[in-house]
This record gives sequence, C-alpha cells and structure tokens, in this order.
Amino acid sequence: MPTPDPGTWWNAADGPARGARVRGERKKGSMAGFRYAYNALVYHGEDISASIDRVARFGYDAIEVVGEPAELDARRIKRLADDAGITVSSICSIYTPERDLAHPDAAVRAGAVQYVKDVADAAATMGAATIIVHPTACMKTQPLAPAEDERAWAVAGIRAAGEYAAPLGVNLSLECWNRYESYFMNRLEQAASLWQETGLANGGIQGDTFHMSIEEESIAAAFRKHGALLQHVHLADSNRAAPGAGHLDFGPIVQALVDVGYQGYLSFELLPASADPFGAMKAGGQEVFFDRYTEQAIRHMKHVESQLRKTV
Repeated sequence: MPTPDPGTWWNAADGPARGARVRGERKKGSMAGFRYAYNALVYHGEDISASIDRVARFGYDAIEVVGEPAELDARRIKRLADDAGITVSSICSIYTPERDLAHPDAAVRAGAVQYVKDVADAAATMGAATIIVHPTACMKTQPLAPAEDERAWAVAGIRAAGEYAAPLGVNLSLECWNRYESYFMNRLEQAASLWQETGLANGGIQGDTFHMSIEEESIAAAFRKHGALLQHVHLADSNRAAPGAGHLDFGPIVQALVDVGYQGYLSFELLPASADPFGAMKAGGQEVFFDRYTEQAIRHMKHVESQLRKTV
C-alpha cells in the first residue's frame, strides 16, 4: 500500500522529565504533535547503534529497547541516544515461562519480580520512564492455578516491582495482549481493574492497536473510557505491519487520544505476520521492517495528525 503524503509536520511540545507521570498531562482537545518511538524488537540481529541511527534519521523522538537486561549495555545505549538527539522512551519487557508473575511456583514468581526490577534498573540508567509489564508469560493460553490465586500473585508481584521502580523514577505499564497470546489480560478494562488493585501510583495501563483490533469492540471508545490511566501506547496496523499497510483507520484512534489528553509516547511495535514472529525474524527476510516500515509508520501517523488538525 503506498505511503500517504506526510502532510504538515510540526514539533511536539517538550515532554515531562524522566520518571514523571506522563498520562493525562496534554490539554484535552489539543492537536500539538505526539511524540513517536519505534520498538527495536523487530530489528533482529542488528547492533543497537544502527537501530538508534535509523530511528533518529527518520525523525523519531525516541527508541523503545528490548528488555533483556543481561544483553543491554544501558550506559552505552544512553550515550548513543543522546548523541543521536533522541531518548529511550521505554523498555519492551520479554515475558518467558521463567518470568511469570502469576505462576503457582513461588520461586518462578520471585524470579519474575527480580526480572522486572532488573529491567527497571536498566530503564533508570537509560533515562527511560516506562517499562512494560504483563502478568504472565507470552503464549501461555491456559491458567495453571485457580483464577483468584493467579490474580493475587500477579497483583503482589506487580506491586513489589512497582514499589522498587518508583524511587528510580520508572513507571510500569500494564499491556493487554490478545487471546491467542495470553488468557490473563486482553482488554483495557481488565488492565484498569488490575492496576487499581495494585494501589501503585507510578504507571498505568497500555493499549496496543493490533491486540485491541482483536479484543476491543471499539479501539477509540476503549481509549476514551480508560484514558485517565493510559501510560503507554503501541501502534500497529491490523496485520501488525506499519500503519497504512493494513485496514485500521487511525483517525478516530488519534482523535480519541487527543480527546483524553494523552501525553505519552506512541511507539510502533511491528512484527512479521507469522504464528511465530520471533522465529520469522531469526530466519531473516524481514527487511521491510527496517527502513521501509520505520519511515512509513511515522509518515502515516503524521499525515493522520495533519488531517485532524485541518478539522480543528
């Protein structure tokens, strides 16, 4: 699908300081430009320096990095981002079976909490205000214990990790995944309920338009209903490619985010159309996600913003 004309470009207002609560700070109805980030998850096998260079070259405000603390040189990433004139917006945490906050084995849960703490430490070093959290492992589609037990374990683990992250200036963002990747938390209303139960103040909930296109009756309506709790947003089209490559209409989605005064980053999390996207990335042949989709994603969304500005 051809990339639309980028339309009018304008600079976003300066964002809040690192670690500050970013949701709800935009004046409702203001069409000041959003801040955009690109998730380096899909840049498989590439040194982070090349990823940062690409994101900066195409006009992004920030990069979202992959949450593998043992593989992250946080100080180097911070230096590279500073040199490129961008920031690190967030960390996309990776929830494997060994990182399951709702697991019946207390040792597994403790390891999962420690993982989130390690990610928070890396985020603080890189100046990233947000780390992404999901209560259980990706691709775990059935519970291992009664629902009330799993929820209690998840709340306790998220609370412990959040209390650790707070003095570091790091916020947690509870992300909903679609039913084919997780049984635990699929819609914003579920994330909102779980977040409120933690009692935490540093963070909130997260919608991903790909997952939401499967689970929500209306993406825009869900953002409007839960806008006060929005910490972070992932963007992808219906096929998980760059906006403009699928059939989602991003106009109403962006308008909803404007209407609720969303101030956080819009971060593109794009992945191959495969039952095993990580295997597809390892196999190669996904070059479209590098320069082409990195450019198309931000051009398309800037065009959407410019069209909405014309109606104000």
